[in-house]
Amino acid sequence: MGPAVPATVDAAQVRSATVSRGTLLALALLSGAALLSSVMLWQRLSAIQEQLARQSADTGANAIEARALARQAQDIARDAAARQLVLESRLSEVALQRTQLEDLIQSLSRSRDENLVVDIESALRLAQQQTQLTGSPEPLLAALRTADQRLARAAQPRLARLRASIARDIDRIRAATVTDVPGLLARIDDIVRQVDELPLANAVPARAVVEPTRKPPTTAAGVWWQRWRDAVAEEARGLVRVNRIDQPEAMLVAPEQAFFLRENMKLKLLNVRLSLLARQNDAARADVAAAGAALNKYFDPSSRRTQAVATQLQQVQGQVRSSELPRIEETLAALVTAAGGK
Repeated sequence: MGPAVPATVDAAQVRSATVSRGTLLALALLSGAALLSSVMLWQRLSAIQEQLARQSADTGANAIEARALARQAQDIARDAAARQLVLESRLSEVALQRTQLEDLIQSLSRSRDENLVVDIESALRLAQQQTQLTGSPEPLLAALRTADQRLARAAQPRLARLRASIARDIDRIRAATVTDVPGLLARIDDIVRQVDELPLANAVPARAVVEPTRKPPTTAAGVWWQRWRDAVAEEARGLVRVNRIDQPEAMLVAPEQAFFLRENMKLKLLNVRLSLLARQNDAARADVAAAGAALNKYFDPSSRRTQAVATQLQQVQGQVRSSELPRIEETLAALVTAAGGK
């Protein structure tokens, strides 16, 4: 029994040694697996960090590029806005030019007849104004004749009524009694120039120088008393003058007052001129009558110059008329109708 105890102790030791080796081996295996997994995890983390770093760098680059693109987009937007403003201004200019072009096309698209009617109306209205300014119907007659000739060359049937109206107005103007103002003004100026040469009624007539007639020769004894007789007769004829004056006021005009009398006569004639220019025919006739009365009262009626001036004043009095200047209302109405296309 004594020898059996040591064998049991050895077996137990052997089993404990075997168990500790297995435990150590297991621990070693576990430690190796843990180390391997740690290494693998570290490698994965490193790869993830590198990937994150690359993504961060890419993101930064993308952000920089995005900011550059944003600035470029802003510049492009500003350029687009400026171009839009320029285009809008050009569009408005084009619209204005289009409107003007349409107006021009519309004005050019009028027919030849309409242009003819417009030109004739303008010419007739201008001629009517000239007639009113000058007092002579000649500008209006000339414009009507020119308009009739242009209408005759056009040969348009729808303008026949206009030609008929022009013909009636021409006949009416020719039949109207109109004062010839330019002719009267020229005649009045001629009379004014003759006033200074008119002899007064109380003026002493110049002696006519008559060549003495040849007398038959006489004897020397009878020459002296014949000469004395002729001289006495000549002096007697110079001292006494018999003349008939129907207006007593003419005898009272002193020689120094003759200048003022002639100037007063000229003023009356100039008043006639001003009245004619102002279209005041009644006042012109009154001034002509006053000038004629002064002529017959203070100037020598037997003088040829006085008679010529009196005849001219009578002619001026007969030519001054109170009729109104002719108008062409019928022709203007026909022009309006023709311009309206009726």
